[in-house]
Amino acid sequence: MIDRPGLAEFLRRRREGLSPSDVGLPETSRRRTPGLRREEVAVLAGVSSDFYARLEQARGSDPSESVVAALARVLRCTPDEKDHLFRLAGVPIPSRQVGRHIDPGLRQLAAHLDGLPTCVYNELGEVLYTNALDDALHCRGELRPGRDSNLYWRWFTRPASRDRVPEADRARLSAAHVSDLRATYSRRAEDDQITELVNDLAVHSAEFRMLWDRHDVAVRRADLKDVQHPTVGLIRLRCQLLVTPETGIRMRTLLPLEGTDAAEKLELLRVIGTQQFSEAE
Repeated sequence: MIDRPGLAEFLRRRREGLSPSDVGLPETSRRRTPGLRREEVAVLAGVSSDFYARLEQARGSDPSESVVAALARVLRCTPDEKDHLFRLAGVPIPSRQVGRHIDPGLRQLAAHLDGLPTCVYNELGEVLYTNALDDALHCRGELRPGRDSNLYWRWFTRPASRDRVPEADRARLSAAHVSDLRATYSRRAEDDQITELVNDLAVHSAEFRMLWDRHDVAVRRADLKDVQHPTVGLIRLRCQLLVTPETGIRMRTLLPLEGTDAAEKLELLRVIGTQQFSEAE
């Protein structure tokens, strides 16, 4: 349902917060008030000045989804502001593109965590970055494009991907993977990429089908993870996820579990490096 007062206030504040140069218009010295004029927003959005004026006056007819999208573009809304604008206008919030680009800030943060196993991946489970220690911990070779770099796909269709996980933990991790993917599916049910991934997983894995039918939904943000490494033995870790809401990209960092020898074993792995390990297939 449309929130007319909220929509009117949001539109006015966004319009007044922009300068003509922000939208490609020439600056003039004859403006009596800050920001863009209503007529300018209307022209750029492809609607009549009268229609737009009524929106800012909390009256008139409801805007269509295409009009709201045009206003979000003209008013230079961020992804979060765009979602808010759609919600105020009472129209469906469009799904965002799956993130495949790591923004500079997150990339810099990941680069500074070279002493901790770190992996960056998107909502579909596509791995975008791993550091050397994460590769050494998981005995991982070079990431290959396509499904072979997808966390969910490898877990449910490549038995060797579970070799480093103690058998007692595998069922719990399978359930966590599916509930996390179910949360993404709920947000992106109309996205062909997530639908295709879920359908393919259901075809190739009976375990996935069983867990999917349970309809458990939960975004995974923290967990405990044990890794059985062939050289240094069992490493007990705390898994912490940082999720960027704008893109859905997650950075997973593994920290030594308190009261264990995990820190010493990670340091040994960091020194050894990845040269003697190759990815098990």
